Amino acid sequence: MIEEFDNTNDLDKNTREEVFSQVVKAGKRTYFFDVKATRGNEFYLTITESKKRMGKDGKMYYEKHKIFLYKEDFEKFIESLNSVFDYIKANQEIVPRTEHTDEMELSEVESDYSSVDFDDLGK
Repeated sequence: MIEEFDNTNDLDKNTREEVFSQVVKAGKRTYFFDVKATRGNEFYLTITESKKRMGKDGKMYYEKHKIFLYKEDFEKFIESLNSVFDYIKANQEIVPRTEHTDEMELSEVESDYSSVDFDDLGK
């Protein structure tokens, strides 16, 4: 699922603001693609991966990893990313990912067990 917002009209040159954002929910991970502006009104991209984790104390928390990408690096980054994607596509079948829910995970576990039909027990 992809969500986005555009905040370009509210940009103040003296603050670092989020200008545009897309959120991609992919299974147990969520990716945030955030365009922000420097004080000089130069745009840059932050890519954040967020994963829900269980702490030792039993409480849930979010583990986050962030990359900052500046516009002078966009072209090299995109070229390299496309090259990696092309390699993967050429060398491994891409299987469409389905959204995981607790019900799906439970049904995956249950599928490891044999189905018993109680009508067969009397025979």
